[in-house]
Amino acid sequence: MLQSISGTYENGIVQLTEIPLNVRSSKVIVTFLDSIDTNPMNQFITLGMFSGTRQSTAEDFKIAEFQGDLDDSLD
Repeated sequence: MLQSISGTYENGIVQLTEIPLNVRSSKVIVTFLDSIDTNPMNQFITLGMFSGTRQSTAEDFKIAEFQGDLDDSLD
């Protein structure tokens, strides 16, 4: 099972924000992000964040919005 856990890297040490569930030993892949922004208001997706060849629009966000899962039996 794959798990993604955020954390920080500083002076050669990776600090996870939580303990992985049911993992005693495992290989990992660490991805370094551009910078650490501790302001929670800057940690949301914003228009144009994943622009590629064009900027994201409000319609893109409507398309990507989660509409529920028909198979989760939570109706």
